[in-house]
Amino acid sequence: MSQERRERRNEKLGIKASTRDWGRIAIYAVLIVAAFGLAYYLGNRTQHRHDAFARCLTARGVKMYGAWWCPHCVEQKEKFGASFEYAPYVECGIKGDLHGLSQVCKDENIKHYPTWQFPPTGERVERVFDLQELSDRTGCALP
Repeated sequence: MSQERRERRNEKLGIKASTRDWGRIAIYAVLIVAAFGLAYYLGNRTQHRHDAFARCLTARGVKMYGAWWCPHCVEQKEKFGASFEYAPYVECGIKGDLHGLSQVCKDENIKHYPTWQFPPTGERVERVFDLQELSDRTGCALP
């Protein structure tokens, strides 16, 4: 059946042709996508607010020794948020082995986690730090 015949038949039967407002639907779709994009951008921008701070710690030679299974290390990582990827972290644990220790940590004689090492003296402190305390010890500015 041709489109014309369908339309005539539908007219006789009193069936109205579908008249969707595609322009309005397109505008709503664009607004929804824009809202999600804005929410994603704002969420990521705040998550990465300590990037410069973490990079400064690395540049100053500070090191954090930790293990993947250590709850205190997880707590320390959470303080940095998404910026932890730039932090000066040394993994001591071997994935899947709760008793395994990487050679780097054996050589450095790391026994507790997290262990922070501060240059130039090489002082080591075994605990979780607030970011403000790290800033005070290292001179790296917080945002």
